[in-house]
Amino acid sequence: MNTTTLSALAEPNRLHIVELLRDGPRPVGEIADRLQLHQPQVSKHLRVLSDAGLVEVKPIAQMRIYKLRPQPFNELDDWLQSFRRIWEERFDQLDRYLQELQGQSDKAESQE
Repeated sequence: MNTTTLSALAEPNRLHIVELLRDGPRPVGEIADRLQLHQPQVSKHLRVLSDAGLVEVKPIAQMRIYKLRPQPFNELDDWLQSFRRIWEERFDQLDRYLQELQGQSDKAESQE
C-alpha cells in the first residue's frame, strides 16, 4: 500500500472529489460546481490525485474528464483487509469470553 494514496485522500476536498468520481467520470467544471469550489482549486486537487495514481484524465476537446483508477483502491482494500482480520479475531475472542461468562452465570443460577 502506497502512503501517497493515504496522503492524497487525507485532504477533505480531495476525498469529496473521489466520492463524486465513484459514481462515474466527470469533467472538472462539473466537479467544481458540485463541490462549490473554484475550478483552479479543483484542478490543483485533481493533479495531486493524479500524481498519486488515484485518477486518470481523458482530454475531450477543451474538457478534461477525470475517472478513478481501480488499482490503488484495490490495494487500499487489501491493506485494510489485514486490519479487518485482526478485529474479527478480537470480536470472536470477545464473543467466546461473553459466552463463557453467560455459561458461568447460567450455572450459578441453576445451583441456587
